[in-house]
Formats: sequence, C-alpha cells, structure tokens
Amino acid sequence: MAIGWGFIGTGNYPNSRIAPAAALAENTSIVAAYSRDQERADVFAKTHGADAAYTSVEALLADSRVDVVFVASPNNLHAAFTQLAAKAGKHILVEKPMATTVSDCVDMIKACKANEVKLGVGFQLRHHPGHIEASKLIREGALGRVALAQGLIGSGTRGELQRELRSGLREWWETPEMVGNSSTMIGSGVHCVDDLEFVIGQTVVEVTAITDGQTAASPLENMVSLSLRFSGGAIGAMCCGNKMPDALNDITIYGSDGRVILKDSSRPAFGGSLEVISETVNNTVDYEPDVLSLAKWQIEGFNRAIANDEEPQASGLDGLRSVQITEAMIESAKTGRTIKVEPIHIG
Repeated sequence: MAIGWGFIGTGNYPNSRIAPAAALAENTSIVAAYSRDQERADVFAKTHGADAAYTSVEALLADSRVDVVFVASPNNLHAAFTQLAAKAGKHILVEKPMATTVSDCVDMIKACKANEVKLGVGFQLRHHPGHIEASKLIREGALGRVALAQGLIGSGTRGELQRELRSGLREWWETPEMVGNSSTMIGSGVHCVDDLEFVIGQTVVEVTAITDGQTAASPLENMVSLSLRFSGGAIGAMCCGNKMPDALNDITIYGSDGRVILKDSSRPAFGGSLEVISETVNNTVDYEPDVLSLAKWQIEGFNRAIANDEEPQASGLDGLRSVQITEAMIESAKTGRTIKVEPIHIG
C-alpha cells in the first residue's frame, strides 16, 4: 500500500523538487498540502494531484490518509510543526536546517521518540550513488587512513540556478531570527559538511570560521570558509557562497593510499562523477544529470525506513549535529575562536 505524504509548506522547493519527485517515487501517494493561503494550497494540490488542501496544519495532521509530512516551512517553524506532527502520530521528513536552535532539535528528537515516529532530515546527497560508493570504499580502507576532507559548494551568481533560487526566496530568508542567523551556511554549506561526515564516516568536533557576515552591519553571510577537525583525526576545509560565477558542489578526500573526487558541478541536477585513485582501486564513474533523482531516492529511502523500522539515512541526530556545527560557525565567526562541537546524548 502506498505511503501517504502531506506537505507543510508549498514554496519553491517542495513545488519544484519534492512533490514532483514524490509523484515518481515507488509506494508514494501525495495526499495533502498546507499553506496559510487557501489559493496557494489549492494550486499546489491541483498541480501535484493531492487529494486535499488545508489552511490549518491541525486539519492536515488529522487526515488519516497522511502517514508522512514533509516540513518545508520557514526554518523557525520547523520545530513547532514537527512537534505537532509527532503528537499526531505522523512520520516527519524535515527540510534542512532541522531547526534554528540546538535545544529545539533535542526537543524534536525526544517528541518523535516518545510518539514512536521516524524523523529524517533533508540531506539528499546521502542518497547519491557516487557518494554512497565513496563512503563504502573509504570504510573498506581503499584510501588507507583519511587525512584531509575538502568541500566546495556554491550557487553561483549567473545562470538559471541562481535565478531560480532567488525567485523562490521569501522575506524570511533575509530575517536572521527566522532563517537561523545564517544564510549561505544554512542554504548550502550544511549540505557539504554533512556530506563530508557521511563520506568519511567521521563527525566534526571542532570548527573555525571566517565569513563576510555575523556582524551588526551584516548579520547574514554570503561567503563562508571553515576549517574542521573530525572525530577520527582527519582535518577538513569547506567553502560555500553565492558569489561564485557558477554552481559548484565538489568534495575531495585524501588518504594515505589515495584520493576520492566527487564532482557534482551540474547542480541542481546532481549528476557529476566519482573518481577513485588509490593503491587498490582506480575507477571513474559518470552519472547522468537528473533534476529529480536525489529527491526521489530520498523519499523512497524514508519510506523504507518506515517499512523496515530503521533510522533514516539522515536522522534527527544528524540534523542536530548540523545545527550544532552551524551554531559553532556563527560563534567562531563572531569571536575569532575555534569552537568545539560536543556530542549530545539523548536518552
């Protein structure tokens, strides 16, 4: 039986990516949509074949046909909507960032545990076959001991992607307390850092940041440069921004026995390539660009997590750590200090 999905938020990303991908995903049915504006809800429902359109989140959550909600509201509302959905017994896939504060993330995880529902976060790169293969090879020792993990991600200042992103922005993206006191890091950098953690199998434990924001005059940044230390001893570097000429999404991992290069410069289609050069593996794989593939795989993966009663590929704990790293970035940029990222254990 198909798993019924409801959409809390009908903006550019759910409209152009997640809902079209859900229509293609196996065992998935688009059931309902919520917007504060009835006309927007109706248009979204008609466009994507949903059965119902609501202007009340509570009404959507009361719909027995809805098994999963995709939360794509303004960032500062993620926590409240997740709490409501968990109490209603709905599984939740929340768009990144999971929330705007670490304490909200902890409360979201606790609520989902208490109500025995799944909580996933929208880090779709974990579903890219090249990134999955790179992670597998590194775990199997193809690179030896990982020493350096680098990432570069940017939306570009020219071309269709940047125009699309800008056309989809709302005023809340320019409001620090609504977006989470960060712009480029939350918009793209968190994807890159989460991807580095996923591929090398280590978590970030220290952050040092330089940005062009996080000041009274410019509270939100356009460019970020991070130096990272990982739990397994690897050193990392990540740069993200929207002042580059073209869209980029590339990572390189160096180990004692070789390197892995993942290039996804065809954003947002997420095709790209995987190149492995090591003592034991030498291979290059190209992936055909497909605008909806990652979102489709993410939806199907979340459905499998529900069916198999397992953690999603990007769990609430992964989302929590991403918000911790973002808060560390903000503090480091403001103070010029290196900030530790301590594990949070949730009973």
